[in-house]
Amino acid sequence: MSQQFDIIIENIGQLLTMDHQEGPLKGEKMKELPLIKNAAVGIKNGLVEWVGKHEEAMSFSAGERVDAKGKLVSPGLVDPHTHLVFGGSREHEMALKQQGVPYLEILKQGGGILSTVKSTRETSEEDLYQKAKFHLDRILSYGVTTVEAKSGYGLDRETELKQLRVAKKLNENHVADVVSTFLGAHAIPPEFKGRSDEFLQEMLRMLDQIEKEELAEFVDIFCETGVFTVEQSRQFLLKAKEKGFDVKIHADEIDPLGGTEMAAEIGAVSGEHLVGASDEGIKKLSQSNTVAVLLPGTCFYLAKGKYAKARQMLEEGVAVALSTDFNPGSSPTENIQLIMNLAALQLKMTPEEIWNSITVNSAYAINRGDVAGKIAIGRKADLVLWDAPNYHYLPYHYGVNHVNTVWKAGKAAFRKGKEHEQLFTS
Repeated sequence: MSQQFDIIIENIGQLLTMDHQEGPLKGEKMKELPLIKNAAVGIKNGLVEWVGKHEEAMSFSAGERVDAKGKLVSPGLVDPHTHLVFGGSREHEMALKQQGVPYLEILKQGGGILSTVKSTRETSEEDLYQKAKFHLDRILSYGVTTVEAKSGYGLDRETELKQLRVAKKLNENHVADVVSTFLGAHAIPPEFKGRSDEFLQEMLRMLDQIEKEELAEFVDIFCETGVFTVEQSRQFLLKAKEKGFDVKIHADEIDPLGGTEMAAEIGAVSGEHLVGASDEGIKKLSQSNTVAVLLPGTCFYLAKGKYAKARQMLEEGVAVALSTDFNPGSSPTENIQLIMNLAALQLKMTPEEIWNSITVNSAYAINRGDVAGKIAIGRKADLVLWDAPNYHYLPYHYGVNHVNTVWKAGKAAFRKGKEHEQLFTS
């Protein structure tokens, strides 16, 4: 008896299943790419029910048959580090940066992160929702079906909760999956200048409310010169862990303070940025399951000419993931495909390493390794059909969107040329 599916995607030139047996991936595993040529996928009730060869699928029945025309199909991508919810924008700072005005001077003029904090505080929850939805629609259009969203542009109780409520509402209403992180310790607000320990206590007092409303599953902190020290960050994150939260850390973005080592020591799910990570920090990461989330788009936009030591990390056995770091100040892009290009050109990563870093490892970086980042029987049918002949093509051809169709849980969420149809929301 012929099998019956809701959708069959057939005539797939290369199917990247990413169906590794374990994760997060390290070392030689990062060079492996589970792939089926001349493939097909059967979808039923929003789940992947069958994966195999195109010839076999020809005998199956389906409500809809999609001819991939020999193109590439992958899992929905995972973007594990964004600042999705914020008010305003900061395009006016571009001219100042071009003139060589230091960031601290921009900050004195009311710009920088404090400008975004002011805008976010002044923007209503509904307006923040609509703005974040616009950006999330665009993120989805580039092939991302699961995305992390950090707070951190409130730096006070009311606004941080407002940001987290917006992210939760997006997860409930939008077709994409949104995973929330509390980043109240993103900077020191003016009202707490010189009182950083007191400010951290204020942020910790929010955790009970965040837990009660189920607003976030991760707690993050910015460990950097002029923000929070390694010891402050360690104590803050350990207290968050005591409350039952998993933890992440913005670490060693500029200076090698030791945040990378600390992330591994306390069992952080991820250490993020890591541009200045020391050799010892990289070694400790390799001995842990903490995922290194690298953000080459930020390095590119800030034009400092320095990138994370991705090759050293990969060769020493660190689990590496990639992300946009979408935010209004240092990486204003929703385009994960651009990050793939930068990973190839600036981080010297191979196509195989890049694909593993935006699927399997990115999923593990937000505790979604069991539900996202691979095509496997029984999982949600989160898939992308690319206007590309093979997996090498995306890191090679930059500056355009290669997505043809995005399916989320078996439903078309985005189609090229259909941007104005109501496909984005469930």
